[in-house]
Amino acid sequence: MKRYKYYTTDSKHAFYKYPNKLKGITATAPNQLWVSDITYIEIAGRYCYLFLITDAWSKKIVGWWLSPSYAVTGAIEALNMALSNNKIIAGIMHHSDRGIQYCCKEYTSILINKKAVISMTENSDPYENAIAERVNGILKTELLQKKYYDEQQAKKAIQQAIIIYNTKRPHLSIGLLTPEQAHKQERTFKKLWKNYKQKQNIQPPVYV
Repeated sequence: MKRYKYYTTDSKHAFYKYPNKLKGITATAPNQLWVSDITYIEIAGRYCYLFLITDAWSKKIVGWWLSPSYAVTGAIEALNMALSNNKIIAGIMHHSDRGIQYCCKEYTSILINKKAVISMTENSDPYENAIAERVNGILKTELLQKKYYDEQQAKKAIQQAIIIYNTKRPHLSIGLLTPEQAHKQERTFKKLWKNYKQKQNIQPPVYV
């Protein structure tokens, strides 16, 4: 049986591709940097697309949308959720891959109107959007099933998974707070993990 590979990024388009402005920049408070990405979810034998927007500092998922296709409407719905739930600051950076959803005028015009800085990956390297990739991995490997029977079941499960991720799951990078707790604060956290070169004692696993 032939196996099909599903893609969430279509960068072969004529829309303007913005440069990667994230290089050398680290967020120091919430709503300074949002990262966007898309992953797919299997529903009733087909694939739907989960659009996610994450605050890079607090690690909170601030916007999401499940769509039967990877058309721009799903990306816009996720962005509108993020904007409606946060006090947007002129100058916030929005970072994504170079997919058509994020490059098209329908999407970029919203960001431009909000005076956001638009940044995109340049080399198809997942490390250029590492936080978004990490959040995708946490949801799919820890909090979501591999398959769902219908879209209604999937949406309910995704909503619950995001609530758990945002409010119940502590992160080492934000001082063992949950993303929701961190998102309400405006201070730099002391990293709690040790350098891999240092001698480490065996400790119970902690979410990262």
